[in-house]
Amino acid sequence: MDQRMINIGFGNSVVASRVLAVVNPKSSPMKKLRDEARGQKRLIDVTEGRRTRSIIILDSNHVILSSVQPETINLRFSPPTGLREEEESDE
Repeated sequence: MDQRMINIGFGNSVVASRVLAVVNPKSSPMKKLRDEARGQKRLIDVTEGRRTRSIIILDSNHVILSSVQPETINLRFSPPTGLREEEESDE
């Protein structure tokens, strides 16, 4: 199980294995998801007052609002390139 911590902005992190999706907040279904999570006290806002640029959905059904772009968060899930080279040389 992947226990790495992924930075989602402003010193906040999530456990990589708990993340189900990182999505763009602009679509109507994502706005509805955010509103429902807020009403059910499942919303975690880590934007520190900035514009929401991504919504992170966890396996616990919590919804996290982040001011980091979804593409940036997705890149943070990739292993560092140095590890790939070392793994290939070991084989």
